[in-house]
Amino acid sequence: MSYRAPPAIFPRPAGKVKQISLPEDVYIKKFFQKYPESKHNDAIKISAFDPPPARLFGLRVLELKEQGVSEEEAMAMADMEYRTEKKEKKKAYACLKQIARLQGKKPPPNPYPSAIKERQAKERKFIRDRFFNQDVLQIVEKMKEEKRAQRFDGMGGDGL
Repeated sequence: MSYRAPPAIFPRPAGKVKQISLPEDVYIKKFFQKYPESKHNDAIKISAFDPPPARLFGLRVLELKEQGVSEEEAMAMADMEYRTEKKEKKKAYACLKQIARLQGKKPPPNPYPSAIKERQAKERKFIRDRFFNQDVLQIVEKMKEEKRAQRFDGMGGDGL
């Protein structure tokens, strides 16, 4: 003798699922308004271990506000810290680059690379394959033949 139970019923949300918002999101939006170029850098490094600069900025503002600093002063201090850190990293990179040149070595990677250049570097291999890989060249040749056949079929059939 076996008993059957009806399937479990899970409660459903009344409408759309609410967007998750964190306390620092307000300051992150303000950071992106002030530094729009950072938006492109942050979007690509979504799986990085280090939090993006915008999130660090927002967390720093919240930390300063908890210590009793006003919002405007906290944002100004966090902004100043961000700019000085960025300048220090750029100076350190310039120094490392100069040392590498003197030693005749390849310079280290840029700590603030352009998001577009990073993407292009990843795609460069595939672009080269397009011109030199035999498999890709055969596919391209096949596509050209199909296109020619479609053009030929389109011209001769209707009598236009």
